[in-house]
Amino acid sequence: MSHQEIIDKLLSGEMKLYQVDKEVDAKEATDIRREFLEQKYDLDLSNISNYTLDMERASARNIENSIGVLQLPMGIAGPMKINGEYCQREVFIPLATSEGALVASINRGASTITASGGANARVVSDIMTRAPAIKCEGVSEALKVKQWFVDNFDELKAIAESTTSHGKLIKIDPILIVGSYVYPRFVFSTGDSMGMNMVTIASEKILDKLAEETSAVHIALSGNVCVDKKPAAINIVEGRGKSVIADILVPKDIVAKKLKTTAEAIVEVNTAKNLVGSAASGAMAFNAHYANMVAAIFLATGQDAAHVVEGSLGITTAENRDGDLYFSVNLPDLPVATVGGGTSLEVAQEGLNILGVAGSNHAKEFAEIVACTVLAGELSLVGALAAGHLARAHQELGRG
Repeated sequence: MSHQEIIDKLLSGEMKLYQVDKEVDAKEATDIRREFLEQKYDLDLSNISNYTLDMERASARNIENSIGVLQLPMGIAGPMKINGEYCQREVFIPLATSEGALVASINRGASTITASGGANARVVSDIMTRAPAIKCEGVSEALKVKQWFVDNFDELKAIAESTTSHGKLIKIDPILIVGSYVYPRFVFSTGDSMGMNMVTIASEKILDKLAEETSAVHIALSGNVCVDKKPAAINIVEGRGKSVIADILVPKDIVAKKLKTTAEAIVEVNTAKNLVGSAASGAMAFNAHYANMVAAIFLATGQDAAHVVEGSLGITTAENRDGDLYFSVNLPDLPVATVGGGTSLEVAQEGLNILGVAGSNHAKEFAEIVACTVLAGELSLVGALAAGHLARAHQELGRG
């Protein structure tokens, strides 16, 4: 069929959108679906049509029913000095966002960090989880199933690890029982991959063994105790993805010069806003705006954007140390990767290359960079609030 003949069949309902891929290559299929929308609704989608991605590759791994590519402005902040375990250098941070003033704010925080000698960063935990929902006849059987997981851990570990060359089953904990339901939380290490697909496949093999040896029924591969792409207290306490802490001691004179305020004022804002205000509202995130920095760097480097909800969890602390400012951010739930998924897209590779973390053996280094970027943005915003500069910055840079 010709290009237009396929569009005509789409318009008449004789062909489904996904069937176009069987007739033509991925690039032409993308054009056809976009032109179908243009003709059906009298639209101009010319901006979506401008891209440099290899659509053949993207369609095989990253997208279905493609029509083009979304473009977002990308800015750069830095240099920012990092004194991590894995990242020990200055970096420039690529940030994709449409929020005016965000990059400028992070840049100010990065400048403050560098002038203070650099931010400290450490990865304190590195895990990925999957927790299926299992149905039993009643609590007695549920307790037996729980004990089955405990007694057979070594064998289940071998079964899980037979599905991957990188994943390791660390533990099954907690194993929750709610009525007749059992929720075992499988905890894995996954190397440089974010690891959700890896742990899902491994967990399914464990459930196959469960079905062979018990009468329990596997209801859902994910029972929401994982907890994936949702805010959850268990992830704050137990950690998920990379758990990272970044902190810095900003000298008194730099607080005054760069942030135009004092350590005392920043501590009070942090206490009133991030701690008391968050507690009063029942929030699960005791911070100013982790999600802003996490989202911008995730979009620039091909991370799964839905994991921003997890990356937004965490606690900001601030202390006045004789006029100097101690400031820290704690990100217990940061699922990131430098290989696999969206990181293989050309634009994501370029973003990772700016940071110098593309490819294997860089995931923890990348996590330290993300945490320090959050530190920079958090320091800048809390400083602006303490100095009364927030509204003016948004008026000048955010343009309303």
